Amino acid sequence: MKQYNVLIIEDEIPAQANLKRAIERLFDDLTVVGVESSVQGAVRWLEAEDHRADIIFMDVELSDGMCFDIFARTEVKGKVIITTAYDNYAVKAFRINSIDYLLKPICHEQLQAAVARCRQALATEGANSSLDLERLRAAIAPELANYKRRFVVKFGDRLSVIDTAQVAYIYAEDKSTHLVTSENRSYILDSSLDTVSEQLDPQHFFRISRHCTVAVTAISSISKHPSNRLKVSLEPKPNFEVFVSRARTADFVSWLEGER
Repeated sequence: MKQYNVLIIEDEIPAQANLKRAIERLFDDLTVVGVESSVQGAVRWLEAEDHRADIIFMDVELSDGMCFDIFARTEVKGKVIITTAYDNYAVKAFRINSIDYLLKPICHEQLQAAVARCRQALATEGANSSLDLERLRAAIAPELANYKRRFVVKFGDRLSVIDTAQVAYIYAEDKSTHLVTSENRSYILDSSLDTVSEQLDPQHFFRISRHCTVAVTAISSISKHPSNRLKVSLEPKPNFEVFVSRARTADFVSWLEGER
C-alpha cells in the first residue's frame, strides 16, 4: 500500500487536534508528518530539505496572515485541501479546479472523498500543484471584509495598528473597553464590548461572558470550578478570574471543538 505524508496548516488548536485524530482514525495510508499554525512556520517546514508532504490541509486564515502568503513565499508541492468555515470561500475556491476544499466542521464522508480525489490526482499528475493564486485571492477576499481585520488605537499621542491576530482578549471594566494583545500590551478602545464582539470573526473569538471576549489562541487551559462553571486560564494572564457564563457553556464547548 502506497503511503502518503500529510501536513496540517491550521492555527486553531482544537481544529488541529480534530483533523489529526480523524486522519489517523480513517486512513491507514496517511501519516501526519507536520502541524503548523502560521504562514512563517509553514514556509519554514516546506523549505526544509528532509520534509515532504503529499497532501496539505490548509486553513484560509492563519495566525500571522492568509494562506496565499505561503504560495507567494515558497514552492508548494503536494495536493492542497483548503479547510474553511466560510461557505462562499469554499464554493469559489472549488471552481478554481486546482484545489479541493472542506467545510468546517469537517464531515468524515467529505474528508474521505477529498482524500480519494487527492490520491487519484497524485497517481495521474504527481505532487506538483498548479494554483491560480490571484483567482483564489479574488474569490475569497470579499468575504474577509465581513469581519474586523485590525484596530487603530491611541497610545499616548500616537496611533497604533493592532491586527486581530495579535488580540488575546477584550474585556469591559469601569465603563471602558480594554484590548490585551498576545504580547501583554493593553489598549483602551473607543467602542463598547458589545460592538467590538460583533465585529470579530466568530471562528477565532468567543464572548464567554458579558464582560469578556477571548481569542482561541489565548486559552491555555480550562477547568471546572466548584460553582459548576468553567474557569478559563488565559495567556497572558489577566488580573481577574475568567469564567464562562452558564448560559454560554454549551456553545463555548462547541466552539472549541470547531463546530461553530
